[in-house]
Amino acid sequence: MKIQSVETMRAAVPLHKPFITALRTVTVAESIYVRIEFDNGLTGCGEAPPTHVITGESLGGIENTIKEILTPVLIGSDILQREAVFESLHRSCVGNTSAKAAVDMALYDGLSQAAGLPLYQFLGGWTDQLETDYTVSVNTPEEMAEDADAYVQQGFRVLKVKVGKDSIHHDIERIQAIHQRIGKDAAIRLDANQAWTAKEAVYAIREMENRKLPIELVEQPVKAGDIDGLKIVTDAVSTVIMADESVFSPEDAIRILKTGSADMINIKLMKSGGIHKALKINAAAESFGVPCMVGSMIETKLGITAAAHFAASQKNVTKVDFDAPLMLTADPVEGGVHYNQSVMTLPKTPGLGISRLSMKNTWIS
Repeated sequence: MKIQSVETMRAAVPLHKPFITALRTVTVAESIYVRIEFDNGLTGCGEAPPTHVITGESLGGIENTIKEILTPVLIGSDILQREAVFESLHRSCVGNTSAKAAVDMALYDGLSQAAGLPLYQFLGGWTDQLETDYTVSVNTPEEMAEDADAYVQQGFRVLKVKVGKDSIHHDIERIQAIHQRIGKDAAIRLDANQAWTAKEAVYAIREMENRKLPIELVEQPVKAGDIDGLKIVTDAVSTVIMADESVFSPEDAIRILKTGSADMINIKLMKSGGIHKALKINAAAESFGVPCMVGSMIETKLGITAAAHFAASQKNVTKVDFDAPLMLTADPVEGGVHYNQSVMTLPKTPGLGISRLSMKNTWIS
């Protein structure tokens, strides 16, 4: 099952509302789509959005890496020798994890189609349903409370609340306002996106614990490279602390796990370079008794479907954050994962279950 061709195209879809975090503001979801053709007639597809502030990749950079570096390495390779193919993929260049992830998705799409299995079954088959949270962007306490209430009314039982845009005291006011508005109707996860120091994080989380605000977990409270600070926070509070930007690779995960620096790990295909490495991160975490969440960037349903297949395949993945397609004004993907409010059902057709990419109400070139 040899790789015959690798093609890329650009896609862009506006969001219903700006997505605002401590790191960036997004109004349009841009992505590079990848299509790989195999010599047995099968095709696989994948996606990579640019996330400069996390992976360091631009739209043009992703596209160029796939065309100029990854494609020459892949053409003619037999994907049935997948360990060799994935080794070549990851050794082809340093970093560029989103570009690698898009190609990785397409390769797994082809492999699972050849096996006649949906990808989640090909990878492990733990479940065929997931429940996603919905993200509340950073705004005024009043607007965030209104947004939170609207998402709860739409059927979401877990909210991921972005903080860290300005002061700790404003963040606490935001969470207080959301809690007063929604009560116990939804669990709250906080994502500081590296915005706090260890001391600030300990103060903020303890203050919220003292106020009995129902915080399920806090994601990446300190800078990605501050593993010592992450451990200080984890040891100092009762709330679950989850590492996100601190973990790109299996080696990063092992460093966190050996030092007990976090209670959970958030795996994202755009950070790990795709499913191949994500499986290794999850296996390492599971061996230490540490559960994982699978998250995403601002992706269309193509990338989210691949991530959902991975998440659904693994017992150790206990939470997911896959709301990005619900934020978009159009869906360029036919097939893939199906949403019923917060509940996601995996497609039963072989591979990713993507039937086609549509140009309706979006831009693809």
